[in-house]
Amino acid sequence: MKTVDLVATGVCGVLYAVVGYLTYLGIFCPVVGVVRFWPVVVIPAVFSVLFGPMVGGVGAAIGIFISDMLVHGNALLSVTVGVTSNFTCFYLIGVLSRMDMNWGRVRAVSGVGCGVLMLVTYVASRVGWLNPSVAFIFIAVCAVTYIVAVAVGQLWAEWRSYEVASVVGLAVGSAIIGVGVWAFSQFFLLPTGESQLPLYAALIWFLWTFFTEIPFLVALGPPILKACYAAFPSLTPRRTS
Repeated sequence: MKTVDLVATGVCGVLYAVVGYLTYLGIFCPVVGVVRFWPVVVIPAVFSVLFGPMVGGVGAAIGIFISDMLVHGNALLSVTVGVTSNFTCFYLIGVLSRMDMNWGRVRAVSGVGCGVLMLVTYVASRVGWLNPSVAFIFIAVCAVTYIVAVAVGQLWAEWRSYEVASVVGLAVGSAIIGVGVWAFSQFFLLPTGESQLPLYAALIWFLWTFFTEIPFLVALGPPILKACYAAFPSLTPRRTS
């Protein structure tokens, strides 16, 4: 890493930890607990796009570890789940946001993906894994997020790759959190005192993480990045095929 990248990584990590700690409002997953409401995901996403995937990924990993120590203090849970998921998510955003993509194919695949997520959410509510009201909110967020992402990509072609990168990166990161926290609970106590939770808890954590964070990525990322490009044109990334 260059000196500027090291500095950017440190700034990203500190901002992610401090702003995250100040804004999560003590809100946890309403069903099976430890996954925070986390709107500050946009911070490492912006750093990942501006400075590269390693800066965003490592900065997010550092920031989430610091905030985890402040909130629940379980270092093993943070390293195995929080650090891993955050690094993967924002590394992917940094890589994919620099790629040129077939917009027609992306819209179709994204539409199918959103449809699958909404169907899974509906089924989860029908079998009693999710509160129907929560399920309705998740489904509404999924639909609105898809519409916003497609609209932004349609109106401003320069943001297409970022929108896709946000969805893919967060989906992978959310999956790691869901499966990781569930697996952790099979061997250790969670900070909530729970253990050996059923497998469907992984699905609930995945849905909660993805649906509560994706609106901030797709809606706030472009205007923040646009302001950064205007102030520092040299940070505008080059596209790759």
